This record gives sequence, structure tokens and C-alpha cells, in this order.
Amino acid sequence: MIEAKASTYDVTKIREDFPILSRRLADDKPLVYLDSANTSQKPASVIAAIDDHYRMHNANVARAMHQLGAEASAAFEDARDKVAAFIGAPSRDEVVFTKNASEALNLVARVLGDAGRVGPGDDVVITEMEHHSNIVPWQLLTQRTGATLTWFGVTDEGRLDLSNIDSLITERTKVVSVTWVSNMLGTVNPLDQIIAKAHSVGALVVVDGSQAVPQLPVDMAALGADFVAFTGHKMLGPTGIGVLWGRYELLAELPPFLGGGEMIETVTMERSTYAAPPSRFEAGTPPIAQAIGLGAAVDYLSTLGMHNVAEHEREITAYALDRLHEVGGLTVVGPKEAVMRGGAISFTLDGVHPHDVSQLLDSQGVAVRAGHHCAKPAHLRFGVQSTTRASFYLYTVREEIDALVEALDYTKTFFKV
Repeated sequence: MIEAKASTYDVTKIREDFPILSRRLADDKPLVYLDSANTSQKPASVIAAIDDHYRMHNANVARAMHQLGAEASAAFEDARDKVAAFIGAPSRDEVVFTKNASEALNLVARVLGDAGRVGPGDDVVITEMEHHSNIVPWQLLTQRTGATLTWFGVTDEGRLDLSNIDSLITERTKVVSVTWVSNMLGTVNPLDQIIAKAHSVGALVVVDGSQAVPQLPVDMAALGADFVAFTGHKMLGPTGIGVLWGRYELLAELPPFLGGGEMIETVTMERSTYAAPPSRFEAGTPPIAQAIGLGAAVDYLSTLGMHNVAEHEREITAYALDRLHEVGGLTVVGPKEAVMRGGAISFTLDGVHPHDVSQLLDSQGVAVRAGHHCAKPAHLRFGVQSTTRASFYLYTVREEIDALVEALDYTKTFFKV
């Protein structure tokens, strides 16, 4: 990955790049945005890149034989180059654009089944802390093929329970699919151990990197996984754009996910042959402006330096954990220390439903998420139906954490708890 060697990380200056962060809400309260694990805010450079495309270069890609088409195609493929460099992909042709991480994970699960890589008597292994997008596609695959779905449990601390890794990942295992960073618990999982074990039995490893790629330095060549999915809107990019990275030799062996334009080599009424990756998996008009916006987001992150982003995330999460421990009746669900932990903290507040917590915080200008966060099994593991989640990013400042704690105290007073 290419990144600038920034000597300082000036959050105040960074915040000036995000127009929405200066917004005032109802009752003239300043916006305190603590929902970045849900979706990140966008810097002006990303907004401008999308605006410029639609204003001056709008055309379809790989189809239109005119100047606008050439400009749009070049910008779209330039975005692929930027993403490949950002994640340390050995080849740009390993970067498949999808509409989100969910589609990327569904793509892998579907084509592995269609290719006969998973069948009766085989195991697919996931974990209890997965987002639904990394549970449901594997349920559908195993139901369709007759394979068996198994999973790692979660410890009381919110870490993966790897004590039974040798009995869970066996010669029957064909796929291990695991989140890199939990969107609910914030846990950063030990991928090296899981990948090594999976590969030792010949299993493929799929990683949900939706919460990791925005926060951590990433090098696909060094990671050792076979597929990694992530999404643009959590890493400063627009909605409607996701990425599936896959080892090229695997992508080249697999059948298409969807049929349509530009994923073919040739078509007759009797049969079709298919283009090489990544085009094989990008049927129809792709998310052109969204990819260009993602390219601009990658430029922004690379300028900041992902090591700097990760360090800021660790520092602000540690500060938030310390401050939240001061709130009586508040229980953090997940690791209590900022060690191998991402910037999302889910919690409960005694006597107050998470939705009520969220609404009261919103009345004070503090935006958080409440619910099951598309991670119902993880909530069931900890005996709670839902939680409130505060999540941070490269533009979060300590004053916003202080505002969160003050708003939580207000919530307790309001509900007399």
C-alpha cells in the first residue's frame, strides 16, 4: 500500500475537509457524529470528484466509442488501480467492483457452490460474531449444496474462542469465512492463526474486511487470505460501491455470478463464453461515479497514511472506553480495553432501552446507532436483544466523546435511573 509519511495528524484540520461536520442540528446543537461504523462521512474531495464526473465526463464505460466514454472508462479503471495499490493487491485484475460488501460475500458463496467447490459432506466454518452478510450467504450455500455450517463461539470478553480450532477446521472444511473486525464487538480477530489452520487442511479463507479496511493498514499479498470483501461507504467513499478482492488464479477458475453485458467473451443463441476477471464478475453498467468517488477516498486516506488513521482510532477508542467506564449502569459489550480492538463500542444502559438511549442522545445532537447492528447471533450470545453503538473514525475528537458522556448522563437523569 502506498501512503504518505505524515509527520503530524491534525484532527482539527482534517475536520475542515468534511462539510457535514460543521452542521448545526435542531435547537442549534452541533452535530456529534458517532456512527461511522454504519457509514462514514465524506470529505469535500470525494464529493467534488463525483460532481465533476457527472458534470463534465458522464458516459458509460467500455462501450461508448467517443471522448466522454474514453474519459469515463479511464477514470473508472484508474479507480481500480488506486484501490489495488491501496490494499496491496498483487494485480489490479484481482479487484472486482460490486455494489457493497454484502454483494461481494454473496458472490463468493454463490460461485463456490456453482463451481462444485462445496458439496455434501463438506463443512463451511464461520463465527458467532459475524454480520448477517457473512452468515446468510453461507447458510444459503450449505442448504443448497448439502454441506454443513459450523462456527466458532465467542468468549465472555468478546474474543473468538479458538480453543476448538483443531476440531472445527478439519479435512472436511472447504471454506472458512470470518470478519476481520467485528462491527458490534469491535474485536480485531487473529487472522494469521485462522488462515494458517485453514490452509493447512486445504480450505479457502474469506474475510469480511468491511470494518478493517477503513481503519487498518492492509496488504493483501501479506495477509494470505483467498478473498476479502469490503465496502466504500465506510471508508469515506460513496454508497453503492463495494470491492471483492480475490486471488487471480481462483477468480479465473470460478463461473460468473450474474449474466449480462461486458462479462462475456462471446455470445451465441446456443452458448456463451466469459471474459477474464474482473470483467467476468461485473455484469451490466457498473457503479461508475461511485468507483470514481472511491478512488478519491483512497487518495485522501493514502495522504493521511493508514498507520496514522489506525493510531488515531486506537487513541480515540481508548479514551472513549475510559470515559464510558465512568457512566454508572453502563455495560460495554465486547473487549473493555483498546487492544486488538476497532473503533466501535456497543453498550447497554441499565433501565433504558437502546432505542430510547439513541433518541435521547439525538436530542442532544449526538448521532449513534441502536439495534442489533445486523449481528443478532452476537447479541444472543451476550443475552441482550439490542445495544447502543458509538463508533469513531479519523475525524472524531475527544470533545465528541465528552459530549457523548454528557448526553448519557442527561439520558439517565431524564429516565431517572
